[in-house]
Amino acid sequence: MERIPSFSKNHDTLSVGLHECGTAYGVTTWDLRFKKPNGGDYVTPKASHTIEHLLATVLRNSDKKDNIVYFGPMGCRTGFYLLTAGLDYEAVYNLLKSSFELALEFTEVPGNKREECGNYLEHDLSGAIDECKNYLRILKDND
Repeated sequence: MERIPSFSKNHDTLSVGLHECGTAYGVTTWDLRFKKPNGGDYVTPKASHTIEHLLATVLRNSDKKDNIVYFGPMGCRTGFYLLTAGLDYEAVYNLLKSSFELALEFTEVPGNKREECGNYLEHDLSGAIDECKNYLRILKDND
C-alpha cells in the first residue's frame, strides 16, 4: 500500500500552529497543531473530546457554517483537523481566532447528554478550556 500524505510528513519538524495540508475535491484540510509531535505533552482524551464538542458547535453556528465540512481530533492527540470548502488561510485563521474566543465562554459542554453523545461521561471542560486558551495564544502569536 502507498503511504498516506500525513505519514509522509516528518513529524520531528512540525511545529505548533495552523498549517494547510492540501486540497482535494474542493475540500481543504487544516492541521490545528496544539502540541509538538512526539514532545511528550499531549491533549488528554477527555479534553480532546470536549474541544471537539465546543469547536464543532461554534464552527457550525458561525457565519461560515456552510463552509465547514468536519472538525475532529488527531489520533496522536497533538491537535485537530478542520476540513473546509471555499475558505482561504486568512478566512480560516480569523474564523479560528473568533471561534476559540467563543469556546472559552462555555460553562458547560454542548451535546453532553446521554442521548446526544456516545461517550457523554468522558469530558473535561476545564482541561479543554486550558488547551483552547493555549492554542488561541499560539494563533495570536502569529499575528
